[in-house]
Amino acid sequence: MAIQMKDLATIAAKYVQRAQAAGPEYKAGVDGTTADWAGVTAAANENYKAGVTEAMGRDAFKKGVTAAGTAKWKDKASNIGAQRYGQGVSGAAAAYQAGFAPFAAAIANANLPPRAPRGSPANAQRSSTMADLLHRTKTK
Repeated sequence: MAIQMKDLATIAAKYVQRAQAAGPEYKAGVDGTTADWAGVTAAANENYKAGVTEAMGRDAFKKGVTAAGTAKWKDKASNIGAQRYGQGVSGAAAAYQAGFAPFAAAIANANLPPRAPRGSPANAQRSSTMADLLHRTKTK
């Protein structure tokens, strides 16, 4: 016997309607939890690695990108991402400052070779020195 289902458009519309109304419940769930998110998540590191390894073995990333396609990316980035960009950046100002602080300190304390005339290989060394410094800062 076949399972009777609503049509996909009705299912999708209900999904969107319920998700839009769920914001307060989502917030209440986050605010009300006593679970140690960071501890539990860090403890799942081996599961994460196993899942990523398995996904890599079946080329899941490439398949997902190919299935979505450039048109979907462009549509979502242009029509949704652009609307949320400013709010996201505003909400992340403190995190940006904290995240950039080590790089700002490294740049401020950099000891670069002196500038040379335009086109000089010595200028490439300045660039290489800065790239190495920033890479070391990132990978500490």
